[in-house]
Amino acid sequence: MFESLSDRLNETFGRLSRKGRLTEKDVDEAMREVRRALLEADVNFKVTKDFVAAVRERAVGQDVLGSLTPGQTAIGIVNEELIKVLGTDRVPLMNPDRPPQILMLVGLQGSGKTTHAAKLAVHLRKEGRNPLLVAGDVYRPAAVNQLQALGRQINVPVYEEGTTKNPVDIAANSVKFARERGFNPVIVDTAGRLQIDERMMQELVDVKDKINPTEILLVADAMTGQEAVGVAETFHERLGVTGLILTKMDGDARGGAALSIRAVTGVPIKFIGTGEKVDALEPFYPERLASRILGMGDIVSLVERAQEQTDEQEAQRLQDRLMKGQFDLEDFLDQLQKIKKMGPLGQLLEMIPGLGSQMRQAKAQISDDDYKRLEGIIYSMTPHERRNPEIIGGSRRRRIARGSGTSNADVNQILSQFKQMQKMMGQFGAMAKKGKLPKNLPFEF
Repeated sequence: MFESLSDRLNETFGRLSRKGRLTEKDVDEAMREVRRALLEADVNFKVTKDFVAAVRERAVGQDVLGSLTPGQTAIGIVNEELIKVLGTDRVPLMNPDRPPQILMLVGLQGSGKTTHAAKLAVHLRKEGRNPLLVAGDVYRPAAVNQLQALGRQINVPVYEEGTTKNPVDIAANSVKFARERGFNPVIVDTAGRLQIDERMMQELVDVKDKINPTEILLVADAMTGQEAVGVAETFHERLGVTGLILTKMDGDARGGAALSIRAVTGVPIKFIGTGEKVDALEPFYPERLASRILGMGDIVSLVERAQEQTDEQEAQRLQDRLMKGQFDLEDFLDQLQKIKKMGPLGQLLEMIPGLGSQMRQAKAQISDDDYKRLEGIIYSMTPHERRNPEIIGGSRRRRIARGSGTSNADVNQILSQFKQMQKMMGQFGAMAKKGKLPKNLPFEF
């Protein structure tokens, strides 16, 4: 989402890299560029003004710290101020004095409330919870059916009373149902409109008064820019919103809503939607988003995603095979599928520190379609060929190319690259046996 803003900021700070001290003139020139970049990214004007003033005050006269360049010093200051704008600390969901925890989702029609109700259920179930989804939108065509379909997909029960009952009564009955059967939390999907109107807001107020929710979470589309900020202000004024879920954070919008909405409303961002899949919901950490905006990556989130796909016993099995030099195409395919489950390739690249502008080039060279092509080639091999790729000669390569819809050159390229990888893995295994692996490797044996 922040590619353009990241490039502009990094270009600005790069100009300071050869200066021994940040003078007032240097800072003023950089701040003009920062201000322009933020406004073009659709950041609220007042937020931009206050942010630039805070950065300027801290940056003027700052000596280069240690071995850091002035550009890095400026980036450090901007990073800290960005974190302040975004909310400083992660704000978790509140817990009620008496269960169940009731999470009321509100927002305009089309913002993604129903989908994110299901995503929230998936996220909380990973924590060992027993969620109940509530179909409280009786106005939008097929809204109840959509939530039921999502409930079946993620294996979470859905409480519904059709489309003829009063939404206030449905919400109240669902909480009673949850208490009687031990469901916790209760996630209430409410009705939205294409625009805010009094009838809609009053109905939401009535639901709130009836069920006394633990959290009122506004689901806002990050791609709508400043409109999302205005929507958040109105909902917060009427309902007392306790948290925000920003959706479509994987899109190509300018991203100003994410930087503005917390500062303008004072309501913390609690989750961000990062894709279309039902598990594409992340807790919001201000420092991680600030790092991504500045092109510094987000290695913590990357590691967390990897851990979700890693089974300890399977990792040990792979480690043993590496130690013995037995890494084959089946192991390679297995690791490839784990990477696919971690999310779109573009998102993963954004989390790797140090790529900066190279990230765009890497994304252009390696698309998600390359995953499918590579999988197709490996799946066109027999199990014996995958375990013993050295037996793949000319006739086998032609058969594999036909079966995968690729060319002989594609198959040759994959086998050549795998051979190099296999050789490297064998060297790591041999070094591990002798205890000679460098300490700075990104993994352990």
